[in-house]
Amino acid sequence: MKLNDLSPSEGSKKAPFRKGQGHGSGNGKTAGRGHKGQKARSGGGVRPGFEGGQTPLYRRMPKRGFNNKIFAAHYAEVNIGSLNCFDDGAVVDAVALIEAGIIKNELDGISVLGSGKLEKKLTVKATRFSKAAAAKIEDLGGKAEVI
Repeated sequence: MKLNDLSPSEGSKKAPFRKGQGHGSGNGKTAGRGHKGQKARSGGGVRPGFEGGQTPLYRRMPKRGFNNKIFAAHYAEVNIGSLNCFDDGAVVDAVALIEAGIIKNELDGISVLGSGKLEKKLTVKATRFSKAAAAKIEDLGGKAEVI
């Protein structure tokens, strides 16, 4: 058997129905469109999703889908005042903060904020520092190390 010998089974192919071929065909004159009205006209009909003026389903449903917010970095925020629980001269990093119960997990990094008063000399290792936090740490002789 060759590709040029292939043919469809007998009776499986039917000639397409031709509309508007006279009233004797049973589908002449209006060609299945009825009399007058929007759908009888050339180019007539409504757009997909149109519900006769009622708010369409695609507009009634809540919006979901792509949003850049899911790619934003989420930082565990630590205020400078909560670092007073550490000993003088201690090195404060993510592990130390989790053990002390100040943060639950590191997320995408640790951000140290300047709220509160620091009373001890510390070496703080974090992803980022606010200007006020870095100034308060360094004023007491400590270090603000960005990792």
